[in-house]
Amino acid sequence: MSKSTNSLHLSPRLSVFYDARFTRTTHHDGISRYGSCLLSALLTAVEGTEIDVTVIISDQAQLALLPDCSWIELNDPTSPAEVTVAGKLNALGADVVFSTMQTMGSFGRRYGLILTVHDLIYYSHPKPPSDLPLPIRLLWRAYHLSFAPQRLLLNRADAVAAVSETTKDLIAAHRLTDRPVQVVSNAAEVPATAARTVNRHDANTLIYMGAFLPYKNVEALIRALEHLPGWTLHIASRIDGRREAQLRALIPGRAKVVFHRGISDEVYARLLEESTALVTASREEGFGLPVIEAMAQGVPVAVSDIPIFREIAAEAAEYFDPEDPQSVAEAITRLTDAGRWAEQSAAGQRQSQVFDWTKSAESLVELIRSVAANRESDG
Repeated sequence: MSKSTNSLHLSPRLSVFYDARFTRTTHHDGISRYGSCLLSALLTAVEGTEIDVTVIISDQAQLALLPDCSWIELNDPTSPAEVTVAGKLNALGADVVFSTMQTMGSFGRRYGLILTVHDLIYYSHPKPPSDLPLPIRLLWRAYHLSFAPQRLLLNRADAVAAVSETTKDLIAAHRLTDRPVQVVSNAAEVPATAARTVNRHDANTLIYMGAFLPYKNVEALIRALEHLPGWTLHIASRIDGRREAQLRALIPGRAKVVFHRGISDEVYARLLEESTALVTASREEGFGLPVIEAMAQGVPVAVSDIPIFREIAAEAAEYFDPEDPQSVAEAITRLTDAGRWAEQSAAGQRQSQVFDWTKSAESLVELIRSVAANRESDG
């Protein structure tokens, strides 16, 4: 266990444990990136305060994707030992525990607990990620058969963090918890770049970055190429051979789709720089990091007209009906006007800064203190 110290110690101290056990070991997925970026901002926010943060990992390889921090290694969050994790944290003197997921074991806890909800996508699209072990995939499907397991977990916490106002609204609409819910927002990993000097309205190039689960609806982007002669769609994400073959079968005649099968950050940045727009036809999303990160770089976005994209992109996006390839093409075509392209490039950069990790960390600190105070007053 590594340990860092604050230069200023106030009394009484508040021992906060940050559950980062869903961090990947080689490259981030959405939840892993959220946890890492929020942790980095949180460590800065608590410098010189009464809050001490210790990070929980389950594999020391995770440290490569986390900021320098105090840490302790406990069990894998998907292992049977998770039922005993609260006892371990009791013994470590935890005052408040924050988890970047909602499935953390809590039986017998004597500390404040904050759980995170990213989205409710898998209730309507229950297929689990294919990289999870078979027993976990089976539990995943069972968990999402009804809202009852989610309600049980969330109501065992003291408070719930939602990554967006859209998710907070869905939690309320489905009455998932009677605990207080506070937004601890996702955000772009990088700040806005300088204003764009090269207008790509005539590049006739699109880029998609994301997964290939059914709700991502990548098929709509490919079908839209029938109405966009001369355009190229770059699919940047890692993809398995069978899924690629399914998508290739949909490519209209003479349309061009480039499957990169995963690219470096440097190549991705170059492709964004050269593209007319980033596109996504998702039917649902928890947040949409590729969208807001493209906006931060001054790349216009054409996206599904769904609540979360309205929240994060506001007026800085071209919206379309994700079930209508003609609508997709029309939204993209609006960006071939040089003035419209420049307007949306600048608007996207401004809008991307609404979501900021520093603000998110401040919201989390407020929630941590509120939970600690409420537990102290309850005796």
